[in-house]
Amino acid sequence: MTSPTAASATTFLDSLDERRPPRFGGFAWTLLRLEFVRKLRNRRTVIFTMVMPAVFYLIFGLTNRGQMLGSTNAALYISVSLATYGAMVATTTGGAQVAVERALGWSRQLALTPLHPAAYILVKVLVSMFLGAMSVIVVFILTALTGVHAPLGTVVVCGLLIVLSSSVFAAFGVMLGYLLPAENAIQLSSMVLGVLSLIGGLFVPLEVWPDALQAIAHFTPAYGAGEIARAPLGGGYDQWAVVNVLVWLAVFVAGSAWALRRDTARV
Repeated sequence: MTSPTAASATTFLDSLDERRPPRFGGFAWTLLRLEFVRKLRNRRTVIFTMVMPAVFYLIFGLTNRGQMLGSTNAALYISVSLATYGAMVATTTGGAQVAVERALGWSRQLALTPLHPAAYILVKVLVSMFLGAMSVIVVFILTALTGVHAPLGTVVVCGLLIVLSSSVFAAFGVMLGYLLPAENAIQLSSMVLGVLSLIGGLFVPLEVWPDALQAIAHFTPAYGAGEIARAPLGGGYDQWAVVNVLVWLAVFVAGSAWALRRDTARV
């Protein structure tokens, strides 16, 4: 005869077997909201993603106000480029902070839950894109306040394109966060972004570089993001820039998933 205790234990184990995996791999709006609030509490993140691009615009954009770069207002061109840079920094830094979570053991705790790695990466990417959007808004508001104007529709389209293309760098940051120690991930990502932005035409137009360096620039993710963001200003859409962004996004998402599986496999 089975005791009541044994029967209760059997019923409990059967209920565990019958549990279904969470919908969408464990993705939840609550998790998304908590991640976003946590990022905003990080002062370094706020400074690098919102203050620095605005300061760069005041230094480089205002000095070119009233000048033309081809058929485009130079200050507006610089504004969009620096908004793209700000979104790149925001999304990469937000993603790279998973290195800190790894050091604290948080990622291993998550590995014990039903949360799917793809859902976890998606949360990181979306939160980082939200931070990138805030950086874009700050730069564009400052641009308008300093007397550099563009049609509202153009500004909105540029902003949306910047946020969408910044997903590439969110995935890039997550990949670095799982490949590098916490003390190196964010610092190295900042250095890499600075070089990519310089070569990719976000700080200076590509025309100032030698032909060989211009050819290399076309294969950097910063080039694709910058060209897509500035297309509504009148330069036209570069099909190669779209291919560039999609290819780098696929590479970084695959790298992030691989790095996450490698990390959590140790649990």
